[in-house]
Amino acid sequence: MRAMPPLRDGSNAALGVVFLGLALAVGTLSPHAAAVAQVTIPTGVERQAAVSPQARAELYRQLHLQAEVLEKQSAVFKTIAKLVGPTVVDIEADVPRTSVQLGHVRQVEEVGSGTIVEIENNDYVLTNRHVINGASVAAIRIHLQDGRVMHPQRVWDDVETDVAVMSVAAAGLVASPVGDSDRMEIGDFVLAVGSPFGLSHSVSFGIISAKGRRDLELGNSGVRLQDFLQTDAAINPGNSGGPLVNLKGEIIGVNTAIASNTGANERVGFAIPSNMFMVVAKQLIHNGRPTRAFLGVTLHATFRPAMAAEVGLSRPTGARVTDITPNSPATAAGLQPGDVILEFNGKPVEDDNHLVNLVNLTEIGKEVSLLIWRQRRAWLVKAAVADRGRF
Repeated sequence: MRAMPPLRDGSNAALGVVFLGLALAVGTLSPHAAAVAQVTIPTGVERQAAVSPQARAELYRQLHLQAEVLEKQSAVFKTIAKLVGPTVVDIEADVPRTSVQLGHVRQVEEVGSGTIVEIENNDYVLTNRHVINGASVAAIRIHLQDGRVMHPQRVWDDVETDVAVMSVAAAGLVASPVGDSDRMEIGDFVLAVGSPFGLSHSVSFGIISAKGRRDLELGNSGVRLQDFLQTDAAINPGNSGGPLVNLKGEIIGVNTAIASNTGANERVGFAIPSNMFMVVAKQLIHNGRPTRAFLGVTLHATFRPAMAAEVGLSRPTGARVTDITPNSPATAAGLQPGDVILEFNGKPVEDDNHLVNLVNLTEIGKEVSLLIWRQRRAWLVKAAVADRGRF
């Protein structure tokens, strides 16, 4: 799978509109094939019997009743669109880019989306770092649904998660509620809202296709901490930074990347879960930078079934420890090489990348419980995670 994040999100993007048709090849049949065709294909086309005006009127009456059922069920999507629309913004950012061929700096307009949220009684716009990366505050234009344009007061971003948050102030801003992305399950309905190819406030519909995508190749973007929700809702260049919304109208993800061979939507999109996004956003607002916790373990990157069987596990779940950092929280907790960390603070650990995410996004200094597997039995230990910057 080639993961293509819209890192050039809609910049100078051309929208090609193509009529879709069906072309049939016409040829000749061999005598044998012709004989088969004569046996299996009726010589006449089956037609429905003529319908009287009275019967047509009755069919329309039945159709209206049937349509009412579907319309009532689909009304939720119209309600979501009405509620979420005013919270979604279009973002334009003039970004300086150095031309390798020409050897000089030129301005490139990046285009993306964002969502207004309220954090501690203040308004902010959530978006992706790659949408505004390198742009000054004055070079970022935020377009509201009502036609107003404003500039952010301040901008924070984080390379490792592709999170960006901007403080904004204007009268009558409408904020979107933020939902619990951990509650989303594969198969849940979602809507994506944004500006694909500059088409403002477009809404697409799909489901959560998968969770916990942590191995996407996003070029040299520096996005190391990944835990993407995957969706088949249509996401295209320009959608980056826009919300992925549940049926309650809550943001449960921020649309970030697509997997594509063409650069356009192939119904494989990825969104940063809202829980992960909000942890980083609040760190940026409070501290001016992201804070990363540290446990002090080196993990086996390829914990295979055979290795799991060797230590008495039925399958390769959790993260296997290969080394311990001296004087680290792991040392203080008594962790040892060969331990398999099955749970981190009550959350089952899926693999080494999952544990890295869980640790990094934990509040520094917090004491967490670790369920480990050692000597073919489970043990529970405690560890107070430290500041990664100290190690």
